[in-house]
Amino acid sequence: MTTALDPQALIYGHKLSPDEAQALTRKLLSSCDDGELYMQFIASEAFGFDDGRLKTADYSRDSGFGLRGVSGETTGFAHANEISGAAIMRAGETLQLLDATKSPLAAPPERTNRHLYTDACPLDLVPFAEKVALLEKIDAVARAKDPRVAQVSASLLANWSVVEIVRPDGYVARDIRPLVRLNIQIVAEQNGRRETGSFGLGGRYLYDQLFDEGAWMRAIDEAVRQALVNLDSVAAPAGETTVLLGSGWPGILLHEAVGHGLEGDFNRKGTSAFSGRVGERVAVPGVTVIDDGSIAQRRGSLSIDDEGTPTRETVLIEDGILKGYMQDRLNARLMGVEPTGNGRRESYQHAPMVRMTNTFMQSGQDDPDELLSRVDDGIYATSFGGGQVDITSGKFVFACTEAYKVEKGKIVAPIKGATLIGDGPTVLTRLKGIGNDMALDEGIGMCGKGGQSVPAGVGQPTLLIDGLTVGGTG
Repeated sequence: MTTALDPQALIYGHKLSPDEAQALTRKLLSSCDDGELYMQFIASEAFGFDDGRLKTADYSRDSGFGLRGVSGETTGFAHANEISGAAIMRAGETLQLLDATKSPLAAPPERTNRHLYTDACPLDLVPFAEKVALLEKIDAVARAKDPRVAQVSASLLANWSVVEIVRPDGYVARDIRPLVRLNIQIVAEQNGRRETGSFGLGGRYLYDQLFDEGAWMRAIDEAVRQALVNLDSVAAPAGETTVLLGSGWPGILLHEAVGHGLEGDFNRKGTSAFSGRVGERVAVPGVTVIDDGSIAQRRGSLSIDDEGTPTRETVLIEDGILKGYMQDRLNARLMGVEPTGNGRRESYQHAPMVRMTNTFMQSGQDDPDELLSRVDDGIYATSFGGGQVDITSGKFVFACTEAYKVEKGKIVAPIKGATLIGDGPTVLTRLKGIGNDMALDEGIGMCGKGGQSVPAGVGQPTLLIDGLTVGGTG
């Protein structure tokens, strides 16, 4: 299925031709080690339904370019929201501040014809009224689920982006990227107590998968269930205890506490807890951590990254041994290794940096129920909210949005206010069980780094951790 919109016309318009873009890029980056002209068109929409009515309906279109030149370790970058020869020439003045290099231009990325998602535009294929009607239906169905449901908030978001990457060596690549997401939040009330539950799903596909009744009904059921569970929660205990992490979305802890520390820039600079440790054991046997941006339709996937490098599966830790890091072009060149397709940027207004795509731990051999039976006194955490991480040490603090007290292998009560405190490198050495149930998240993740946010995916199997500090309220 292809969109009726002409991607080339959206990128170039009437102020720039493909030939002119290549000629300008070749001229302006002639004395650089590396770099590119990154042009982008993006259309976005967001619908918010709250308090029984449509509260927001936003639509925007934007286009522009970012021109980057790299000389040694130094990057020159300029951007503008006008794609024209004159604007690109003005941006090129920034690159004059770079020291001219005598190094040959870095080799271009490999070419690929792989497409991991449709090029159709989700915004244009469903009428406005149908999007609003879906949110109205979600609101009505959720309220009818249980008399304790006091408030329903639902949002529907989509964007469609066309990117064109032009390099000074004549390499040109284009990628067309759809992205959709549905979020539902429920507030349940009982005897004056109010608690929330939420659920979301999405990916690089069209609205039809979200408009499928089975999908949005499951989202409602999960959000309502979580809210009602939290109504019965008791104060979380505090102290060091055994922790069982659920599969899927709890991989956000792995993403933050371990994943960022495996990005090439931190390791080239020696500021990561994993710096200089390739070939060493960093985790217990059985731990294999992978970043893979080439999984079809996943939220964190890209056919090519934002430097034009095809994404791929990158094994970071294999059976507990550190194998390597995620790399963009700049850090790969300076570290003498290959780029891994992890050069990403939020938009044309930003220079690329090393970022995760879909990062997950592979399944182990243990049965999840058997892992639960091993917990004599601890907690079982199945969903997380916000968290903070220190890349240098790997120390993290994460808030649980759904967790349970476990005694003698049995779940005894939901708990409220639990936070997990620890550091990623230590957690990898304290794993006592790895479930056979690896799952990826539902497609809602956003990753922040250096002031930029990009969509990302996480995943893991059920994990049993011996001795993790729990900050509680009880």
